[in-house]
Amino acid sequence: MDYIIETKSLYKRYHRHEVLKGVDIHIPKGSIYGLIGKNGAGKTTLMRIITGIQTPSSGEYSLFGVSCNDSGISSVRKRVGAVIESPSYCPEMTAEQNLRQQCRYLGIPDMNGIGDILETVGLSGTRKKKVKNFSFGMRQRLGIAMALTGSPDVIILDEPVNGLDPAGIIDIREMILKLNRERDITFLISSHILDELARIATHYGFMDGGRIVEDISSEEISRKCRRYYTFEMDNFDSAVRIAEEHGLDYKVGSGEIVVYGDFDLDMLLNRWRDAGCRIINISQTNESLENYYLNLIGGSGEGGEANDQSHAC
Repeated sequence: MDYIIETKSLYKRYHRHEVLKGVDIHIPKGSIYGLIGKNGAGKTTLMRIITGIQTPSSGEYSLFGVSCNDSGISSVRKRVGAVIESPSYCPEMTAEQNLRQQCRYLGIPDMNGIGDILETVGLSGTRKKKVKNFSFGMRQRLGIAMALTGSPDVIILDEPVNGLDPAGIIDIREMILKLNRERDITFLISSHILDELARIATHYGFMDGGRIVEDISSEEISRKCRRYYTFEMDNFDSAVRIAEEHGLDYKVGSGEIVVYGDFDLDMLLNRWRDAGCRIINISQTNESLENYYLNLIGGSGEGGEANDQSHAC
């Protein structure tokens, strides 16, 4: 597989404190790679190292096949756009003026593409409006616009939808998907909103305590996570006996029984009815990305507690 970003045994130490502890990630070309972890897991530090803002204590990373120890790394890094922690802009300037300033900073003489970038991120109508008068969502869009200057092949975004309202989140999501599909831009995105990340990511890196716990594709996660049915019912003794007879993976809760995996639903319902089990309600659920992550690291994170009906993948 063609990996556009790779890290190998990447460490970062501040005095005696290790922030990264041998991180290995592999980001395929054209993917949307979701980086997931608690606050302090090392996500932002990893992004800062990849973009050259910080240097690793040991280990290495490569961009487009060029090692960070190679003299050519500075050249290929120009193919990477990034918004880490917060967008860098001048609040007294307009969006267009900020992009022109960004082009000068990057040494891009041709500024004819600025209008197209503003159109792409939905800021073409801002005209003379200064950034200090932008909404939070507009500032997030401007950050992505600045990352787009120079026509990058990779864009790195640190919490791009944090603090946005639902409409703003949808807008950023659609923008990322459009850039990925139409321009083949590879994305590395960290986010605490896991349900939203699950809508766009093709690959994931789960971080905990400065390590990558798992580096996995969305297809592999789908295969590992099973759906489950929740049955509200009475006469649990008969229901459990029948579930045991058929070797089903189940859990009994308060007023309900949860059955996991693939099984013959019609057969089970008929057996329960014949045994006098009264079924009040049935619901089907697929395990969420959040539950997968919490089961993986063995605890609760910022996104909230795992659902009582969750089951280890």
